[in-house]
Amino acid sequence: MAFVLDTAGIPVQDRLEAVHTAMMYASAPCHVIHEDPDGPVYARMEVWDLSDANVFTQRSSGIRLVRTAKLARQDAMPVIALSVQHRATGRLAQGGRQELTAPGELLGVDLSAAYDYSWAGHGAAGCVQIPLDRLGLPVDVIRTALGNLRGSPLYRLVTTHIDQLARDPARITADPAAATVATATIDLCRALLASAGRSRTHTRQALADTLLTRVLAYVRQHLTDPALSPATIAAAHNISVRHLYKVCAGADLSLEQWIISERLQGARHELLQRGSARRSIAAIARGWGFRDPTHFARRFKERYGMSPRQWRDSTHDAR
Repeated sequence: MAFVLDTAGIPVQDRLEAVHTAMMYASAPCHVIHEDPDGPVYARMEVWDLSDANVFTQRSSGIRLVRTAKLARQDAMPVIALSVQHRATGRLAQGGRQELTAPGELLGVDLSAAYDYSWAGHGAAGCVQIPLDRLGLPVDVIRTALGNLRGSPLYRLVTTHIDQLARDPARITADPAAATVATATIDLCRALLASAGRSRTHTRQALADTLLTRVLAYVRQHLTDPALSPATIAAAHNISVRHLYKVCAGADLSLEQWIISERLQGARHELLQRGSARRSIAAIARGWGFRDPTHFARRFKERYGMSPRQWRDSTHDAR
């Protein structure tokens, strides 16, 4: 289910009110102040359900969102947002901290508390909004973590994950595996917050509970790296290869076969793209971490019932 506002179809004189109304639904109630209310105001907002969380994306002209303490007291359910800035620099003031967030970086906001967030000019961001009770962490740990996200070794992993969610929420939330993605997303955010919150007890527990989730997210982000191996995966998570295999075995998962499966899916999707005709099958195979094109072709045919070339030709001919 999605909520979408696009002011492109709204008369100019009605856009300010439309954006304010949409923000009340899409995120926390707040005062909406436009950088140039008499200028070319525009906005596109989307909210996509992701089980107990949601994905919220916004692209707009310069805007400022001010949530006062009075507005914050009206909320029954505390929620946090972990947001990746896509365009322009985000500016946040909350709880005595001031943050500037460049494109590609992650920002944490306690939506249940007062804040002042803005960007100038044409901006965009995408975030995951999660109720605090789904994170299983004390409020003080979470609020400490929000001001120290970059101090966690999980910062880049989670930033990339949220960025990918926000780039294509329609496709991801419609996928049959969306519930699994939702669980993984909350687990990753919990691990990041426990780590950044500097609570040894909660960090150890969260890292142990979410190890497999973090491993799978890391692998997905490095599928195109031909050097990806159990040894590099284990090293990235400060565990032994033996422990890595033990964790995977506990989930009835064959790590090497799962990696091959994910790489095959990635290559299959790329072969669907029109631009793939300009690249050789061997180049696409190498791009997805297969060192041997013959091995790639054999595994592809075993999985999909046709060769990579037959798959590409059949899909392109159908257009």
